[in-house]
Amino acid sequence: MQLSIIVPTFNEAANMAELVGRIEHAVRGIDAEVIVVDDSTDDTPDVVRALAATATIPVRVIHREERAGGLGGAVLEGFEAAQSDACLVMDGDLQHPPEDIPTLWHRFTEGDVDVVVASRYQSGAADAGFADRSRVFVSKVSTAVTKSMFPVRLRDVSDPMTGFFVLDRRSIEAETLRPRGFKILLEILARKPLRVAEVPFVFADRHAGDSKASVRQGIHFLSQLTALRFGKMSLFAIIGGLGAVANLAIVWALTAMGVDYLIAAIVAAEATIIGNFLMIERFVFQDMRGAASGGWVRFAKSFGFNNAEALVRIPLVALLVESWHVSAVLATGITLVLAFFVRFVFHSLVVYAPRKPGEATRGRRIVEEIDDLASAPGEL
Repeated sequence: MQLSIIVPTFNEAANMAELVGRIEHAVRGIDAEVIVVDDSTDDTPDVVRALAATATIPVRVIHREERAGGLGGAVLEGFEAAQSDACLVMDGDLQHPPEDIPTLWHRFTEGDVDVVVASRYQSGAADAGFADRSRVFVSKVSTAVTKSMFPVRLRDVSDPMTGFFVLDRRSIEAETLRPRGFKILLEILARKPLRVAEVPFVFADRHAGDSKASVRQGIHFLSQLTALRFGKMSLFAIIGGLGAVANLAIVWALTAMGVDYLIAAIVAAEATIIGNFLMIERFVFQDMRGAASGGWVRFAKSFGFNNAEALVRIPLVALLVESWHVSAVLATGITLVLAFFVRFVFHSLVVYAPRKPGEATRGRRIVEEIDDLASAPGEL
């Protein structure tokens, strides 16, 4: 057996005949099997068993009475049952076109990677595949936040939340995985460094049935993301919190001395921008400095962005104070909380982004100088 195709399903009976038929056609020339791992409450398993009797490739169904780990748990059960070490995962609603299986398979057989990801973000595929602009926006924002939390592991992955990929199951340590929902690829990539390649695909329309997307799934995703990457973001939050306290203290002290609240907010912002940069340089992104741009370049990006953010935030403070009659200290605190998430994403994806190959030796002296500053923030 060359390839095991794992399809986790939940109430997809109406899609099974079309799915199996298109897979049969797509894998001609590949020794493949289909394993449907089913959590359905409808007759999906019975439909699959009936299709298996006449299919030209082996088709099996594993019906789970307990949906441990959700879709991710179903995928892991498929890995265990597979006859091949090469396992391809895809959805059962035909939004992952079976016709793309050979592309994934042939790229995988080149043998230089552990995982081949079908990406919606190659060649504009995401916009083409989502008819609803709000879904496109939510998908892109979710992807940006996810990549910001794992900037090294996901550096070469444009679509870490896709459910369409092929991997060598021997390259993962299944016992270390803790699937909580439907983003099993993210779980795999976040747990262990793997060699990844991508191929583009267009996210198709659902063939039949209703979408499984829901607020509950969104909450599951956020909990999974938080559990996987609580460390770096929590350090960023702690430093941001210390900066916020310092910011509030400066605003309070200056306004108590009669300084106009806008001037106080500007002074507080500039002081904490510099202090926060030195702290995150030292304690949060220290493992990424070597591959990123030079120290002064990082500082310029951080300083420039935070000042641009302040230009937006401070007028918002003025609006809250003058129009809504919120105190200056409270208004500053509210806007700082909102700014935290934007800052974290920007620093992960832009400030500490790995340099291009031709920039590898640029600014080494500058890096050493800024590192010296970062190691002694109290000297400012």
